[in-house]
Amino acid sequence: MTIVTRFAPSPTGRLHVGNLRTALHNWLLAKRHGGRFLLRIDDTDAERSREDYVAAIRADLAWLGVHPDGEERQSARFGLYEREFAKLADQGRVYRCYETPQELELKRKVQLGRGLPPIYDRAALSLSEADHAARAAAGQQPHWRFLLDREAPIEWNDGIRGLQHFDPAQMSDPVVRRADGSWLYMLPSAIDDIAMGVTDVLRGEDHVSNTATQMQMFTALGSEPPRFAHEALLVGTEGKLSKRLGSLGLDALREAGIEPRAILALLARLGTSDPVDASLGAEALAASFDLSRFGRAPARFDEADLHRINAAVIHAMPFAEAAPRLPEGMDEAAWLAVRPNLAHLGEAADWWQVVKGPVAPPAIDEETRKFLGHAAEALAALEWSGEAWRDLTAALKEASGRKGKELFQPLRQALTGRDHGPEMAMLLPLIGRDEALARLRAAAQ
Repeated sequence: MTIVTRFAPSPTGRLHVGNLRTALHNWLLAKRHGGRFLLRIDDTDAERSREDYVAAIRADLAWLGVHPDGEERQSARFGLYEREFAKLADQGRVYRCYETPQELELKRKVQLGRGLPPIYDRAALSLSEADHAARAAAGQQPHWRFLLDREAPIEWNDGIRGLQHFDPAQMSDPVVRRADGSWLYMLPSAIDDIAMGVTDVLRGEDHVSNTATQMQMFTALGSEPPRFAHEALLVGTEGKLSKRLGSLGLDALREAGIEPRAILALLARLGTSDPVDASLGAEALAASFDLSRFGRAPARFDEADLHRINAAVIHAMPFAEAAPRLPEGMDEAAWLAVRPNLAHLGEAADWWQVVKGPVAPPAIDEETRKFLGHAAEALAALEWSGEAWRDLTAALKEASGRKGKELFQPLRQALTGRDHGPEMAMLLPLIGRDEALARLRAAAQ
């Protein structure tokens, strides 16, 4: 059987790290087994769904290198939902209700006061056709609930959580359709999973109770349920669900200079004890993707970890990959010189500016100015070569007796305007003899 997974975002906002992780894991699960990964745009909420968010979802996945094998939109499938809904109505598995939210809340309070579970009492099932006709004549439209089979225990072997058991007698019949005819999430999702041939549903543990309800929906619709797995939700470094995580989108990560490979490397392993390896590409990540490696403990997301992983990605990035995004004129020698000091690729432009100049001369004392004047004279007397830094510092060490930081730091400051940075042995040839002399002489003034 071909594995088919899906990612089903609602286009009511930008993707954030939580649903990006869900998308990635479904893609890796399908990829590992040579299956198919589908994108389903859950746009049944016409008021909140926006086309720019649909385009952003597609663009974000493409930027990560996550390419769906097919796409569906729920807004194009209303006819299918109507047909399947009609079948359920004929079977008596959906029924009309009229309670207002206020009435339902009052019922819940009464039940809790009596020590009973606060579930829907199915009062609407006692309504006769004459009752329904009278309500319709009065202009009252019903909402619809799915009738759970309270004699059939709900069980499934969850791919992460293990055996799950729910007692339908302790569950409310879920509302599946509003009075205005619009759909709630659970029934259309089950209908789509059947129609799209979805074999495996991997999603967050906040959907476990939804899955319990949907297990009976699949049966009522005449289909075997897919395999379900529910992974622990992400938490922030403070150890709890964070508003920051709920808003941290891929657009913000891109603007912060995070590379797709870094995001893939971290999110692919979050929730497992497997080490994050920035050198692994999509194929290797898919080959090692295993639901049995996921634990029940909350998965901790740390932005600092992401930036460290990003630095590792940059430090291994070949010039050919970086070149289209580097400043004009920056060649491979310059890239290799500055690469070890970069945490984000955009920082290369800062170091290229250091190479090309101008740089601000440092504030230094009289003794250091004299030393830099001697450095300019020594450099002018040297035969320029690829070993200019070695030759210059050797000559100055012998002439001045300086060594270590006392020798190197004033030179770095004068030549780059910085206290730290790439190896000067690699930077000095890039700066060039004439420019280096000009910088040393300016600093000595």
